[in-house]
Amino acid sequence: ALGRYSNALGFMAERRERQALASYRKTLSIRMASPEQPIEGLSGGNQQKVILARWLARDPKVLIVDEPTRGVDVGAKAEVHQILVQLAGRGIAIMMISSELPEVLAVSDRIVTMRRGRITGEMPGIEATEEKLMELMALD
Repeated sequence: ALGRYSNALGFMAERRERQALASYRKTLSIRMASPEQPIEGLSGGNQQKVILARWLARDPKVLIVDEPTRGVDVGAKAEVHQILVQLAGRGIAIMMISSELPEVLAVSDRIVTMRRGRITGEMPGIEATEEKLMELMALD
């Protein structure tokens, strides 16, 4: 991603970097005191959004997120879910790995269940319920 923010000589083009930061702050609703604030000083939800912004800066076609809302409050969870749905709407394939069934049900178009490293089932998100997913996860 740094290549996008450097000039022909390889130096950082700070103006482009600041513009990208402002864009991602707005698009992802990242709340921070200043652009220089260390990520460690942000809330869990804002840390997750900064990490998403870093990956989005690479203009991915596929985004793999593993437990994207672990350790964040309920409000931030909803924001992260909304962001993932918007990204999918823009044509980015999202592969989400989550142990939280309500989260999986809330944002998935297709769900694949696994147990002991093997796929045990697959179904469209619209047909999925917690009970059906639990049954699939129990299969060997």
